[in-house]
Amino acid sequence: MDLVYTSEQDAFRAEARAWLEANVPHGPLRSFDTADGARDHRAWERRLHAGGWAMVPWPVEYGGRGANLLEWLIFEEEYYRAGAPKRINQNGIFLLGPTIMEFGTPEQKARFLPKIASSEEVWAQGWSEPNAGSDMAAITSSARLDGDSYVLRGQKTWASRGAFADWLFGLFRTDPASERHKGLTFLLVPLATPGVTVRPIAQLDGETGFAEVFFDDARVPVANRLGGENKGWNVAMATAGFERGLMLRSPARFQSTARKLVELYRANAATAPRGAREEVVRCWMDAEAYTLDTYRTVSRLLAGGKIGFEASLNKIFWSELDVRMHETALRILGHRGDLQPEAPAAQGVGDWLDGWLFSLSGPIYAGTNEIQRNVIAERILGLPRSF
Repeated sequence: MDLVYTSEQDAFRAEARAWLEANVPHGPLRSFDTADGARDHRAWERRLHAGGWAMVPWPVEYGGRGANLLEWLIFEEEYYRAGAPKRINQNGIFLLGPTIMEFGTPEQKARFLPKIASSEEVWAQGWSEPNAGSDMAAITSSARLDGDSYVLRGQKTWASRGAFADWLFGLFRTDPASERHKGLTFLLVPLATPGVTVRPIAQLDGETGFAEVFFDDARVPVANRLGGENKGWNVAMATAGFERGLMLRSPARFQSTARKLVELYRANAATAPRGAREEVVRCWMDAEAYTLDTYRTVSRLLAGGKIGFEASLNKIFWSELDVRMHETALRILGHRGDLQPEAPAAQGVGDWLDGWLFSLSGPIYAGTNEIQRNVIAERILGLPRSF
């Protein structure tokens, strides 16, 4: 791994920084978990795509820039440095897009990838069901083959971005006699399909970041199947690897939070509780360690390697780091840490509470950390399975 940037990479960084400085909105956009905020973020995604920055490592013919993963890391650093908006279509661009590139037919790539890159079509993730959370192999929603269509029945819940999405990707059981991870098929479902009902789920703050989706004999073309019939588990595991690995949570996200935490401590050092300084330093070091490890992984990928089960290590590390950074911030703030961003007395620190509330979901989504520890024990350490 070479930590010295080339002149071409320096020029790429300068170009990205200049574009972002000229185009990033001056104030924060409304939350994309609201109808108005979702429209705002779609407009931002259109501007990002028009500038050629929507998904920099994708091939040009699919709406990308043709950059490599190192350049993507550089862009992410500049994106967070500029305080640019969150990505409303992260399920599409970071999870489904790479999965289509690996498993999709040429027709599927041409049909879906450009509209994912531009966020003309926003995607929801349809994994969880009422009785199948982290244990995706317990999925019961069915897809019965009927001619050139699948007929869907069942329910998905906690569908991320489901309230304002156009499409959903998920697993359905196509072999009714199958059990566990066998007999599942990966399907792409337009949410406007007759027989599909989307019900937003209100969070504690009243916003709708999730939805439950019901399928009542909804028909989806066989052409919307990604990978082979009854082979969906392998496709889904690739998607989960992207979710736990590099793309969904770039190191720049945590470096940005760590820098803000350092600034917060410096501004409140006189009143910070005992031990806060050491915890802030630890958080900053861990964010840097995650960055270096990601660069090492990218270097291996560029040399022809692959991400394996170590993606579970990544997921545990960044999710628990995120919680720890926000908990540290709230301890530094004391009673001010209980203020929402819109509170007059918050004086610019209210985002820490909102960030902490979201960070608590990190050890849950993308497969709970308890499940990831099982994966590490069995698949990496070779420990026996407990019964």
